[in-house]
Amino acid sequence: MKEYLVPVLKNAPITEALIDIRVKLPATTDVKSIDLLFEKIKNQYPTRQELRVSEVSFVLKPDEDPVKASKLRVNGYRYISADQKQIVQARLDGFTMSRLHPYTEWKDLRDEAKELWRFYKDITNPEAITRVALRYINNLNIPLPINDFADYLAAPPIVPDGLPQDVSSFLTRVIVPEPQLGANAIITQAFEPVAPEIKITRLPIILDIDVFKYDSQGMDEKEAWDSIEFLRHFKNKIFDKSITDRLKETYK
Repeated sequence: MKEYLVPVLKNAPITEALIDIRVKLPATTDVKSIDLLFEKIKNQYPTRQELRVSEVSFVLKPDEDPVKASKLRVNGYRYISADQKQIVQARLDGFTMSRLHPYTEWKDLRDEAKELWRFYKDITNPEAITRVALRYINNLNIPLPINDFADYLAAPPIVPDGLPQDVSSFLTRVIVPEPQLGANAIITQAFEPVAPEIKITRLPIILDIDVFKYDSQGMDEKEAWDSIEFLRHFKNKIFDKSITDRLKETYK
């Protein structure tokens, strides 16, 4: 995919941006060994939290109803920076680097993720990288009053003619393939109603862009990071085509 550049927005509406790398680890990997990462990054990421997943099982016995059993197990760890703006997840199934608002620039996110990924890789020795992804969550905060969502969104919610045209809530979700890269994008637009007693001057509409490439056979590290760069351009194109020039002007 060709490089897709968008104008730099001084007030970009990004509330969270993340790089995610899914891996297959050796079967003998102990989750506690992953926590060795903390010793390397605790000065920058001093807060440590366990990540737990729920496991559900059913016990079947003749002539008896199934017995459901569930338990929580530690799947990895979350490390939070001192300013609470950056979060690292190191798990048995992969690695995630998140940046919360205010977002700075792509280079900052990518370079920090690469450095922390190297620590994770050296500790866990992944057998394969199976999936890479970028996810950018934007809060568009459209100024009120809104006469027509099409003034701001390229794919606005549509109400059939003959019905009241006011919209109090909406959710749209489409999956778009990118054949050249072998990637996909999940594009979600959502607006949840605001309590009437809360006075707002802007409508908080979420534009969630999740772009990813999956390869069950695995990819090497260079291919993974090259794919992440391509995914960034795919993400940029989606964002640029999802909102109108009128809305872009409010972020410059």
